[in-house]
Amino acid sequence: MTLKRMDNVLIVVDDLEAVKAFFIALGLRLEGETTVEGPEVGRLIGLKDVRATLAMLRTPDGQGIELDKFHTPAPVRLGPADAPVNALGLRRVMFAVEGIDALVARLLTHGAELIGEMNYGDAYRLAYLRGPEGIIVALAEQLGQGVSINMEL
Repeated sequence: MTLKRMDNVLIVVDDLEAVKAFFIALGLRLEGETTVEGPEVGRLIGLKDVRATLAMLRTPDGQGIELDKFHTPAPVRLGPADAPVNALGLRRVMFAVEGIDALVARLLTHGAELIGEMNYGDAYRLAYLRGPEGIIVALAEQLGQGVSINMEL
């Protein structure tokens, strides 16, 4: 038995259209959208009377972001939508990009808020943005050679 790859990350959202538009503006492509419901879905995810709309988006290299809008049961918000980066749980998704300044400007027109930006030595230019529903997206543009994108600050 071998782990092959990570296929996708799930983000439960209330405003599916706004979040979908944000990730498309970032550069992901919409792979498909569907509504799922019924007892089999409920058994799989541990909920009853499930009805949800799912949108699957993919990066150019095939990594996925799945957006789910639950119609039933109603979604539950745990904590504020604008939780800080050090709040427990999944806090951000980071993407390697080219043309970071233009991309930040484009995302700002889609309602993103710039949290901060910096250069990580001569290796990377980094930007953190808060998108629709408080989703934090980090962008990293490689400037030099020799440092892996998987670094932590």
